[in-house]
Amino acid sequence: MDDLIEKIISERNRIAEEFFNKKKILLYDVGEKISQSLKNGKKILIFGNGGSAADSQHFAAELVNKFKKKRRAIPSIALTTDTSILTSVGNDSSFEEIFSRQIEALGEKEDWAIGISTSGISSNIIRGLEKARELGLHSLALTGEGGGKLKSISEYLIDVPSRETPRIQEFHILILHIIAEIIENELSP
Repeated sequence: MDDLIEKIISERNRIAEEFFNKKKILLYDVGEKISQSLKNGKKILIFGNGGSAADSQHFAAELVNKFKKKRRAIPSIALTTDTSILTSVGNDSSFEEIFSRQIEALGEKEDWAIGISTSGISSNIIRGLEKARELGLHSLALTGEGGGKLKSISEYLIDVPSRETPRIQEFHILILHIIAEIIENELSP
């Protein structure tokens, strides 16, 4: 048992060191750019599957309600929460279109689309970010090592240097917390 825990902690520490050495500036830059868009009246549309869907909802809640400060609500929508839209699009069209249709309906030029996929090859995330690009939204992909197909589709890629889904997901929530804190500090100094 101790060996398993030590192995997990050791791997987490290795990922943290490599990630922050390579991605710290990009992470701050993306947080600043999202903040500027929000100051200009834009919004965030965020989406993912499974655990990444939960992370999307968590992030949107942090922004709409509060992260660490009591302040005005920040416009952020998790595209994973409307079961009627998800099941309607999934049934009538395709599961691959569940996010692209919502981006088409809700997205406006200069908004932000954030797609989360540990593999970087989830077809509905790919289609969502393709639709965002087509409509002139900014896009950010959070993925595992290398970014998969999302690397060539997203405007910004923050990939975690791991191929282990649990480790990648742990860093995705950390990344989203860092971005939430940057946004909150920028919008409510």
